This record gives sequence, C-alpha cells and structure tokens, in this order.
Amino acid sequence: MQSRIRDVRRAKGLTLADVAMRCNPPTTAQTIGRLETGMRVLSLIWINRIADALDVESSDLVALPDQQYLPVAAILHDGGTYAPSKEERIMVPNVGATMVGLRIAVALGEYRRGDELWLEQLQPDDFASALNLDVLVPRPGGRFIFGRLLGRDAGKLHLLPLEAGARQQVVADPAWIAKAVRLVRTL
Repeated sequence: MQSRIRDVRRAKGLTLADVAMRCNPPTTAQTIGRLETGMRVLSLIWINRIADALDVESSDLVALPDQQYLPVAAILHDGGTYAPSKEERIMVPNVGATMVGLRIAVALGEYRRGDELWLEQLQPDDFASALNLDVLVPRPGGRFIFGRLLGRDAGKLHLLPLEAGARQQVVADPAWIAKAVRLVRTL
C-alpha cells in the first residue's frame, strides 16, 4: 500500500510538525515523516489518526493502483518561480461517494462561467461545518439554492444567494446540503 500522506499534507500547506500536533493524541514530526516515507508500517489506526489530523477521508491517504499525479515543474515563491529542489507531484483527488458537482453556466459572485465546483454532501448533523461557506441546498421539484450559509436556527437554514442585491432565503429542514470544497477553473 502506497501512502499519499505527503501529497495531502503539502496540498494543505502543513509541515510534519503541524500534522503531528493535530494528531490525537499528538505525536512527533519524525513519526509522521517515517509513516510518509514507508520507514514505519502504516496501520489502519495511523491512517485514521492522520486523516482526522488533515481533515480528510482515510481513503484520501491511500494511493490506488490507477491513481494519477501531475509532476510539479515549478513552485511560485515571493522571490520568483523556481524548479523544485526534489521531485514533487500534485495528486488528483479521489472522488468520494458523498461528492456532487456543480457546473457554473454564468458568472456569479466570485465564480466565472465554465467553473466547476466539487461539493461534499452533508447530513443535518454536519450542517454547522458549512457555516460561512458556499452551499448547494435542494428544494422541492428538482430545484436548488446555491449561496452562502449564514446560519442555522431551529432546523432552518439562512442563505444569502450570490446574485447582487439578492435577499436572504430561509430553507426549512433540507434532507442534505453540499458544501463547496474544490474549484476547478479553466484559464
């Protein structure tokens, strides 16, 4: 089994020490480094601990046989753009069973025509994790509201649609919502 811990950690901009401190219970940066490089056996317990520390699914930390990567050609720094000092790669994310997509057909708010959003579906117990984020909320008749989740009060969600001058909307007890987690934009 090949680990994707390093790829996920770097994608989130975290150091080995950051991940080590986020583990429950905390561990050392050296231990995380050994787990990343395969110098220490990566057990299911460690995968789950590190996944929690990185706020990802456990499956995101395991490389699949057909997993694709993009080689990193250069890194943009404050002082310029340089080739990486050692081989780096960007992982193509796993699409979990709870993911849905949203295609943007017209420029709206900070989104451009042609953008695609990956959204993670949430059940009512997890709605609070989407506060102040853009969410997709199902409505009767195959309709949806897409906007910023402002609050939740007694089962009612308060949403601010992204259109300029739009008024706050209230949706009562949706079965699920989906929060935006990844923007895919063609330049």
